[in-house]
Amino acid sequence: MTEIAERPVTARVIADADEALAVAAGFAERLAAGAADRDARRELPRAELDELSASGLLGITVPREFGGAQVPTAVAAEVFRLLASGDPNVAQIPHSHFVYVNALRQNGTDALQRLLFAEVLAGKRFGNAQSELGTKHVQDYRTRLRSDPAGDHVLDGVKHYSTGALFAHWIPVLAKDDADRIVVAYVPADADGLTVVDDWDGMGQRTTASGTVHLAGVRVPAEHVVPHHLTFTGPQLYGARAQILHTAIDAGIARGALTEAAEFVRTRSRPWFEAGVEHATDDPLTVQRFGELEVSVRAAEALLAVAGAAIDRAQEDLDDAGAAAVSIAVATAKAAADRAALEVTNALFEVAGTRSALDSLNLHRHWRNARTHTLHDPVRWKIQHIGRFVLTGTPPPRHGVL
Repeated sequence: MTEIAERPVTARVIADADEALAVAAGFAERLAAGAADRDARRELPRAELDELSASGLLGITVPREFGGAQVPTAVAAEVFRLLASGDPNVAQIPHSHFVYVNALRQNGTDALQRLLFAEVLAGKRFGNAQSELGTKHVQDYRTRLRSDPAGDHVLDGVKHYSTGALFAHWIPVLAKDDADRIVVAYVPADADGLTVVDDWDGMGQRTTASGTVHLAGVRVPAEHVVPHHLTFTGPQLYGARAQILHTAIDAGIARGALTEAAEFVRTRSRPWFEAGVEHATDDPLTVQRFGELEVSVRAAEALLAVAGAAIDRAQEDLDDAGAAAVSIAVATAKAAADRAALEVTNALFEVAGTRSALDSLNLHRHWRNARTHTLHDPVRWKIQHIGRFVLTGTPPPRHGVL
C-alpha cells in the first residue's frame, strides 16, 4: 500500500557549504547510534528522514536564485559520505532526491523549478520510479507517458528498486513519451493511480524500502514533465553527479565499518596468544592490518574529493573533453570506493575475531550493506572505460551512468 509522507516540520534553510558539512556531521553521529538496531529489526527510518527534512540538507543543491545554497558537488558528495558513515540506508534514500533536483535544474521550466524548488526548501522529499524488471537491460523502459486530448498526460507502468518512494512527497517517474523519448514526470505521492509497495527484501540496505511503484492511469499535467532526453544531447555532468553520490555512500560505508572495527578491537577483542602482548591493540599483525585498511579508506576518500573538484571545475566551461575527463575521474573514485567498502567490511571480522560474528552484534550489516550497494552500476564496466581512455583516449559513453 502507498504510505504518504507526513508534512515535514519547518525546514532549516542552509546558507553555505560550511553549514551543510557541520549539519551533516552532527546528523551522522546520531544516525550511527541507532543504525544496528534499525537494520536488525528492519525498522524503517521515518523519524530519521523527518529529521533529514528539517535539517535543510535536502535543499543544499537548489540554485541560489531560487533560495538555495547551491553548494559545490564536492560538498554534496562529502555530505553523503558523512551520512553513509553513520547509516548508509538513510544516505541512500535521498540519492534520487538529489539526482532529480539536478534533472530539474537541467531542463525544467522556470515555473516548474519555482514550484518544486520551493517544495524542496520546505523539506519535501523526492523519491524515484526509475528501474524496471524484465526488460532487455537497465535502460530499456516500458513505462509510458501518453498524451491526452485534455492536454495532460497519462502514466502507466511498474517500477522496481524505487528507493525513497515510500517516504516521498513527490515521485519523479522516468518514462518514454509518444515519440519514444525519455522524460521525467514529477508526480505527487498521493496521486490517483499511484501505489507504492514496500516489498524490498534485500540482504543489505534493508531499510531503504526500495520497493515497487505501480502506475495505473496516473494523470500528469503537461507542465510537470521534463524533457530528460535533452540532457544527453551534448556534454553533460548529470551522470557524474549521480555516480559521485553512489561513490560517497561506498566510501562512507568503508569509514563507518573501520571506525566500528577499531572500537571493537580496543574494547572487546583479545590478542592472539602467540603475539605475547596484553592488549589486542598491541598485536603487530592487527596493527598492520588496520594500517592497510586505513590506506584503502583514505585513498577512496581522496579520490572522491578529487572527482568532486573535477566536476566543479568542469562545469564552468564544459566541453566534450572536459566531460569525458570528469566521467573517468568519477569512475576511478567509484572503483576505489567499491573496493575499500568490500575490503574493510570483510576484514572487520578478521581483525575483530570470533566474537564479532555474533548475530546479536550485527556487525555483519556493514558487509551486507557494502555488498548490496556496490551492485549499483558494476565497477567492471567502469574499469573498461578507464582502460580505453588511458590507452587510446576513447571517451566514455554519454549515457548518464558515468
